[in-house]
Amino acid sequence: MKFLHLVWMSLSRRRIRTTFTLLCIFIAFLLFGIVMAVRTAFTLGVDIAGLDRLVLINKVTLILPLPISYAQRIQQTPGVETVTHQTWFNGAYQQPTNVLTTLVVEPAPFLSIYPEFKLSAAEVEAWLADRQGAVVGKDLAERYGWKIGDRIPLSSSIWEPKEPWEFNVAGIYDGEKSVDKTQFLFRYDYFDENRNETLKGNVGWYIVKIADKSKALELSRTFDEMFANSGAETKTTTEKGFVESFAKQVGDIGSITVAIASTVLFMFGLVAASTMVQSVRERTSELAVLKTLGFSDTRILLLVLSESLFMTLLGGGLGLAAAWLVVQRGDPTGGLLPIFTLPRSNIAVGVGLMVLMGLVAGALPAMEAMRLRITDALRKA
Repeated sequence: MKFLHLVWMSLSRRRIRTTFTLLCIFIAFLLFGIVMAVRTAFTLGVDIAGLDRLVLINKVTLILPLPISYAQRIQQTPGVETVTHQTWFNGAYQQPTNVLTTLVVEPAPFLSIYPEFKLSAAEVEAWLADRQGAVVGKDLAERYGWKIGDRIPLSSSIWEPKEPWEFNVAGIYDGEKSVDKTQFLFRYDYFDENRNETLKGNVGWYIVKIADKSKALELSRTFDEMFANSGAETKTTTEKGFVESFAKQVGDIGSITVAIASTVLFMFGLVAASTMVQSVRERTSELAVLKTLGFSDTRILLLVLSESLFMTLLGGGLGLAAAWLVVQRGDPTGGLLPIFTLPRSNIAVGVGLMVLMGLVAGALPAMEAMRLRITDALRKA
């Protein structure tokens, strides 16, 4: 803090150049923050998926169903707290291309396994009392203007109904930022009753809440052995592993976004380094005078590094703050990125990258300034 004024005066002597450099760093970290939020959204909440929840799918492919009779055998297994199932409905609203995240569930066990889905007691009671009842996420309800009591017609390219699929909105769930609030959930009993007779008695996959997450691997093997050589063998993994594998079907989004962010930071880091080199060369005589007045080589080194760090932390901090404000406004795609948030861990990484950029950009000019000889500098001046 003692030499902050000196650092600021050094940077403000070429205000236009410093302004544009700060703007470049600002843009770099604005893009970094947004890209990291997109990366989090595309991984579909992998980091928050439960390690104490197992997912059983058909061993051949997720598309093939599993018998509903498996539920009782799974529930009787020691170490199992709750078992439920889900089925992908592929529901479309108003037009076939407008597909929603529509899942068929059992209300009571679903809410028990996923307490992060927040519903009032009255909404839960209404859902349990109405076979055609459905609960929708807060973001989805806001997008279409739905409210409790509305009757919502859906179509499905997978499931042919006996009568048109129609649902009553029994509740609108909320949750933390990490919870996907764009889902449409409705009851399995109504689904099984209204679909084609030949497909009755099957579910998409099972979710099993276990008492001890350290036994996840052991129980996974137990379930797979239990249904080995049956008509529908299973493949069991943790919910975290299941979500990761599902996300990778889209592509290695993590690597792509990291590559983009790294390229942007590297390019603008070169701009910051160029600015520092020019700044030090323009002030050769001034640095020589500072050494004459008693500034040691180490202090000169720290002074130049401080200028570089001040510039990257100021520009980067403003950029990251702007990215945070953009993310706070919510999903910009209208529902395609339901979990749109900037994790604190990524903010910490961003601050670390600011410091690293400042040190790297200022290292070479700082070394030149430290090695500067007073006589040579004054002779050139």
